[in-house]
Amino acid sequence: MRTIDWQDGRIVAIDQTRLPGELVTLTIDTVDDVIAAIRRLAIRGAPAIGAAGALGVALAAAQDPDRITERAAALRAARPTAVNLSWGVDQALAVVDGGPDAVLRRALDLLDADVAANRALSERGADWLAERLSGPARLHTHCNAGALACVEWGTALGVAGVLHERGLLAHVYVDETRPLLQGSRLTAWELARAGIAHTLVVDAAGPSVLANRLVDAVVVGADRVAANGDVVNKIGTYPLALAAARAGIPFVVAAPESTLDLKTPTGADVPIEVRDGGELTTVGGTVVAPLGTATLNYAFDVTPADLVDAVVTETRLIRPNRGERP
Repeated sequence: MRTIDWQDGRIVAIDQTRLPGELVTLTIDTVDDVIAAIRRLAIRGAPAIGAAGALGVALAAAQDPDRITERAAALRAARPTAVNLSWGVDQALAVVDGGPDAVLRRALDLLDADVAANRALSERGADWLAERLSGPARLHTHCNAGALACVEWGTALGVAGVLHERGLLAHVYVDETRPLLQGSRLTAWELARAGIAHTLVVDAAGPSVLANRLVDAVVVGADRVAANGDVVNKIGTYPLALAAARAGIPFVVAAPESTLDLKTPTGADVPIEVRDGGELTTVGGTVVAPLGTATLNYAFDVTPADLVDAVVTETRLIRPNRGERP
């Protein structure tokens, strides 16, 4: 099934906050509900929220055409770091003069294009890794860059999926991804459904997994790639890149062209979302820090270009650590 789709004039999406306990779908028929679903991470992952942005504009075009510019701005602001959200909104807005049907067609085309792009970049990433490894790959990944983060086929987990199809994947190590556990809740769930052998580790153990040579490469997704090749991804990605460089292990970023932001010069220019501190002080409804504890809950970090061995997209492979730029 698709993570996000359009049925009978409404958006239908997997509620990712309910996994792995239960697979539940949301039915969304207003722009405000799209925004709420994105903010609470029921819909998450850069490509998936890009699709949600475009479908949200389709809802606005049908329901409130006189306020479509205002509604589009609200959609863009739902999460500031991942460039795909504003990209999806702008793609749909570009055909608004054609009326609601034209906007919906553009949004649906973007969904199909996401599936094709992620499959193509996954093949490219698998090719690049297969050329460099002597046997079946042992990979490390962070957060969730699988089908759940996209429309139907993942980015980083898409690379793992292609290697698995070819009989060239031995194992995947998965960071839990604090504080909301997208690795343990979502990535482990996807790998189990695909029949891929995997091991879950705490975030702080990731660098030691690399140092102990338990993996051959790190493959992650991205929420934005700046013009200089800096990569913005889920908090905890940067330490993995540092550890990979120290261990001499390839650090690969799998992302569609829509995640490359040539208008933003460097990672330092990207607005980094800071989320509610309650995500740190409470786990599953249990308080895990003293009342009044100060928090700083960065949702993303920046991995400098010189630590990135390859960025694979549907059309090309870029080597940021060799001076190549998007």
